Amino acid sequence: MKLQLKIWRQNGPSAPGGFKDYPIDNVSPDMSFLEMLDVLNVELVKKGETPVEFDHDCREGICGSCSLMINGNAHGPETGTATCQLHMRKFKDGDTVVVEPWRAKAFPVIKDLATDRTAFDRIMAAGGFVSVNTGNAPEANSILIGHDTAESAMDSAACIGCGACVAACKNSSAMLFVSAKVSHLAQLPQGHPERAKRVRGMVTQMDKEGFGNCSNTGACEAACPKEIKLENIARLNREMMRAAFTE
Repeated sequence: MKLQLKIWRQNGPSAPGGFKDYPIDNVSPDMSFLEMLDVLNVELVKKGETPVEFDHDCREGICGSCSLMINGNAHGPETGTATCQLHMRKFKDGDTVVVEPWRAKAFPVIKDLATDRTAFDRIMAAGGFVSVNTGNAPEANSILIGHDTAESAMDSAACIGCGACVAACKNSSAMLFVSAKVSHLAQLPQGHPERAKRVRGMVTQMDKEGFGNCSNTGACEAACPKEIKLENIARLNREMMRAAFTE
């Protein structure tokens, strides 16, 4: 396959950026999108040019590192798929492919396609955990949890924190991410003691980071590679209301 790539290049957060054209051929339909970028970078290095910076790690769709807007879609044209799992057979020979970073105030560009998503880490540090005294907590498997509750909690826990929800939202809202993390622990008995403190802390930190409000359009769910459901946002709102009453 031959492709015409239009890739966003930017040297740093405060540097001006712009799209640059890169023709590439001999692209195998069986390559992943990131492998295709690897091939491009090898060619650029051979020419003495600076390779394109982009985020990646496990390349198995579970780490949440890959973060590219591809032809205007977070993670590309295939639903329920991270960028690293997107294969080039989803494109046609001769296609023009536009690649750019997440666009959000809370995710400043580090360089080219790589963005700083440590805002998510700070939100997690504000309450996305369970505190226990080592040696005092009962073995998790000894706590009986209903099947439906366990499945729902695990569905929420599937969030990999990639930020596609933020990139897809016209308000750059992080509500789907925060609601998934809150929902996971709010449904399990281990998370109940810190329930109110958790949701207040995480939502407060989310607002401090500069994320926008939920747009209610559902773009976040459509873009999520793990197909996290909007019902988590409804649960987050209920948890906030519950915390206000119990405070």
